[in-house]
Amino acid sequence: MRTLIPMDQIDRVILDALRLNARMSYADLGSQVALSASAAKRRVDRLVDDGVIQGFTVQVDPTLDGMGTEAYVELFCRGTVAPHDLKRILSTVPEVVDAATITGEADAIVHIRSRDVASLEVALENIRAATTVDHTRSAIVLSRLVQRTVT
Repeated sequence: MRTLIPMDQIDRVILDALRLNARMSYADLGSQVALSASAAKRRVDRLVDDGVIQGFTVQVDPTLDGMGTEAYVELFCRGTVAPHDLKRILSTVPEVVDAATITGEADAIVHIRSRDVASLEVALENIRAATTVDHTRSAIVLSRLVQRTVT
């Protein structure tokens, strides 16, 4: 059995960067974490070998990545906000793993995965910082009952 090397802060920054742009070059990735392109590639290769990165759509196992805190957040906007504007806002927050506009009182529903409650709070603050966001209503997931992968 392979011995897993514990992830460090550099690994976590690499994962966050790849979540935002999975096609980023190793040179660009390395410059974000103060590593050479070859060192960044070795880090990515290790994350693949260890099963942390499960595919190059950057499907990261949240438990191996330490992203065990999960929440669903209703987003309420000021006035009318176009879906592409919400997408632009939410795309800048790496903890956002899924989002959709919805019917009902809220304008959108956002699925967030974070390392802990403190980082969830930071992600919510980043979302709320948008001038078009009025407020949010959050529900933290206690246990996952059914989860299906759609291919």
